[in-house]
Amino acid sequence: MRFMDRRDAGQRLAGRLAGLKGVNTVVLALPRGGVPVAYQVAHALGVPLEVMLVRKLGVPIEPEIAMGAITEGPEGGEPVVVLDEATLSALRISPTEVDRVIAGETRELDRRRRLYRDGRPAPDLAGKTAILVDDGIATGATMRAAVRAARQRHAAAVVVAVPVAATQSLGPLAAEADEIACLKPTETLVAVGYHYVDFQQVSDEEVMALLHDGPRATGERPPPRPPTGTAS
Repeated sequence: MRFMDRRDAGQRLAGRLAGLKGVNTVVLALPRGGVPVAYQVAHALGVPLEVMLVRKLGVPIEPEIAMGAITEGPEGGEPVVVLDEATLSALRISPTEVDRVIAGETRELDRRRRLYRDGRPAPDLAGKTAILVDDGIATGATMRAAVRAARQRHAAAVVVAVPVAATQSLGPLAAEADEIACLKPTETLVAVGYHYVDFQQVSDEEVMALLHDGPRATGERPPPRPPTGTAS
């Protein structure tokens, strides 16, 4: 099974999550690729759409390889950092190199916070069910950081929802999340994009357009048609 695009994946994923409709639920997209997926889920469930700001920490000499992840912490608090100690040890990455990468990704988190939230505070998760949505999971580092951040914000329950994921990453996540909804667990995940017909990069502009159109905790709007090009 391949998904046509992120919109298609989100619509299918929403069907799996139908039992989570409720006023005490919020959908949190992991930008940027998770936003078009989460947009469909939030509208189908009739719950607010927000973002969970998280960044992969790439290996210094090969940034596409994850050595961990960082996400925003509670309001005014320290970021949540998840490190893959096995990768750090195998590649002999020094603490100084790790700190340098963390500093760079912290700046990117700050940039996205200003851009995507436009002065709004991070969503209040206390006592709510937080559904964390991405377009796929490879190593699971970014999603683990997101789960821990949701816990720090006192979410009553944390649900991980993705169209496709590497099975070896789901085990550690299952130990931290309350529920996992994955349409396509995959033994060998070479690349998330392989499981989509259309997997174009998602721009900041597309993210902001979808967040603007998505339902908010302060009052939902009727589900409009997503802007052209936001399905990928």
